[in-house]
Amino acid sequence: MFLPIIPDGASKPIAPYVHGAKTGDTLYVSGTLPIDAYGNSLHGDDIEAQTRHVIEQIIAVVEAAGGTRADIAYNMIFLKNKTDYAAFNAVYSEFFGDNPPARYCIIADLVRDEFLVEVASVAYLGA
Repeated sequence: MFLPIIPDGASKPIAPYVHGAKTGDTLYVSGTLPIDAYGNSLHGDDIEAQTRHVIEQIIAVVEAAGGTRADIAYNMIFLKNKTDYAAFNAVYSEFFGDNPPARYCIIADLVRDEFLVEVASVAYLGA
């Protein structure tokens, strides 16, 4: 059994999922996209703005579960364009600095053409 985590002001899911699922000390954050509270796409073709929005939304889920960004242990990153990799990493580094979580990054088609990035995360909320 898991506890669903849905932060205040969270975006409306565009598929059947919950924003976060907490089981024990582990929080799984669903793939997060650059969408607003109504499911509308945000930030056009701006990879930096889309990345910033996605990471801020992930942190909101972690905080709603009682954690902080430092509790994020693993990120699964999907980029639409290989050419966005450096710009994505520049923004990502602003949030995770010198002690970043484990991660992987792949180039993939995303569920809407306007999406440039999607990130899913795992956070450990124990001691």
